[in-house]
Amino acid sequence: MSNLVYLRRHWQLYLFLIVPLLYFIVFRYGPMYGVQIAFKDFNFFQGISGSQWVGMDIFREVFRNHNFFQALRNTLMLNALDLIVSFPAPLLLAIMLHELRVLWFKKVAQTILYIPHFISWVIIGGIVLQVFGTQSGFINNLLTSLGMEPIPFLTQKGDWLLTYLSVGVWQSAGWGTILYLAALTGINKELYEAADVDGAGRFRKIWHISLPGIRSTIVTLLVINLGNMITIGFDRPFIIGNVAVREYSEVLSTFVYRVGIQSGQISLATAVGLFQAVVGLVFLLGANYTSKRLTDESIL
Repeated sequence: MSNLVYLRRHWQLYLFLIVPLLYFIVFRYGPMYGVQIAFKDFNFFQGISGSQWVGMDIFREVFRNHNFFQALRNTLMLNALDLIVSFPAPLLLAIMLHELRVLWFKKVAQTILYIPHFISWVIIGGIVLQVFGTQSGFINNLLTSLGMEPIPFLTQKGDWLLTYLSVGVWQSAGWGTILYLAALTGINKELYEAADVDGAGRFRKIWHISLPGIRSTIVTLLVINLGNMITIGFDRPFIIGNVAVREYSEVLSTFVYRVGIQSGQISLATAVGLFQAVVGLVFLLGANYTSKRLTDESIL
């Protein structure tokens, strides 16, 4: 069948494809025009094209900024800890849910786990303050009523870090569970039946059937997470963070906000964003190459 005949027969599919293509062209490729701001002394009145070229001067200014390196360190640290703590959580939850035999309990558990993902971080920030606040938090009020000392969940660096990671697991684990459950559902049931005949226990079946069956999904998500090591969402560290723990909570996204929006240094903020994109691409390609060499699984 020639390409022209195939196009005429399935033109509806190509028509539907126009919408996502337009989205990427307008909102993904279009803004790339503004990348040149990182190499210019941007002036609002002169615009992008009228601003003066300064070459790599903006990047030199970024790399001389102590706050930038602190934000970079915190970004890598929080993402690495998130990878250690948050990455295995949905995998463990998915396996436990997959092993449940009581259908109604399984559905209720899935719903409870999924709900936090759809809650705005602004609302989550209010919940965190009401639960973990030093003066008005539910937990500390309970501890105080029992004659115990309150725990500075949000004002001491170590305690804040544990709170940050715990809230992240609670918010994101349910969504990751959906992906792993979908992969587990696709495993051939005859493999489990054959394992039962051979006398394999539940943990044996998990280790030798379930985990190998979703290896490609695990590797794909791991490579994506490693590729995002240099990037971090704005909402979570900004809303949960505060001045008392800024030494840990100041990350690249909040640094860009404070420098670009609050201070008006658009060129500096753009240079940091471009740095994140380039380093993130290096992380992604490096993780993908390593995965391909070690496990023969990759996303590219």
